[in-house]
Amino acid sequence: MHGDQTIFLVDDDQAFQESLTLVLIGAGYRVRGFMTGGAFLESYGLEMSGCLLLDLRLPDMSGLELQSRLLESGSRIPVIFISAFGDVQTAVSAMRKGALDFIEKPVDIDHLLQRLAEALELERCRRATADAEHAVLARFRQLTPRQQEVLILTTRGLTNKDIARQLGISPRTVENHRARMMEKMGAGNLAELCRLSAICKSAR
Repeated sequence: MHGDQTIFLVDDDQAFQESLTLVLIGAGYRVRGFMTGGAFLESYGLEMSGCLLLDLRLPDMSGLELQSRLLESGSRIPVIFISAFGDVQTAVSAMRKGALDFIEKPVDIDHLLQRLAEALELERCRRATADAEHAVLARFRQLTPRQQEVLILTTRGLTNKDIARQLGISPRTVENHRARMMEKMGAGNLAELCRLSAICKSAR
C-alpha cells in the first residue's frame, strides 16, 4: 500500500472504472471511484492526499471545470486526465492549469502506473514542504513582538548596537532577545535564520 495516499478516479464509464480500479488495487493502491465531478467534490477535502485520475467528459461538468474548481479552492492535488475524446487544445489547457499528464483511452497501464508513482511522490514532497513551512510559522508566532522585531532587523544585517539604537534599548537587552529568538526559531546561525525568515515572509 502507499501510506495514506488515495487514487481518486472520476469517470462515468462504469465498466472502465471497475476494470481500472481492479488494476490499481492489484498494484497496491487505495482507490475511490466517483461517477460525477459533484460527487467527488462532496467527498474531497484539502487534507486528503493522493492523485486525481479525471475523465474529460462528465455528466455534470467537464473535467477542466472540475480542475478549475479545485484550484480555486486551494487544492494542489496532482491531476492526470484520462479521456477518449482528447484534442491538442484541451490537453494544452489542462497542462497549463497544472495537470501532470493527458492520457488517451485505451490506457497504457504501464505508462499510467509510472505517472501515478511520479504524481504521488510529487504530492508527498509538496505536503512535506508545507508541513515544514507550517512548523516554521508556528515557531515564529511563539516569538514575542520584541523578539520578532529583533529577528527582522537581524536578518536585514543590522548589528546588535544598530538594533539597540533603533529600538531604544540596550545592546545587552538585544543580545538577550536575539539569543532567545534564535533558540525559539531553531536557528544555529544567521544564514539559517535568514532562510527561516524567508519562509515566514512567503507564507504570510
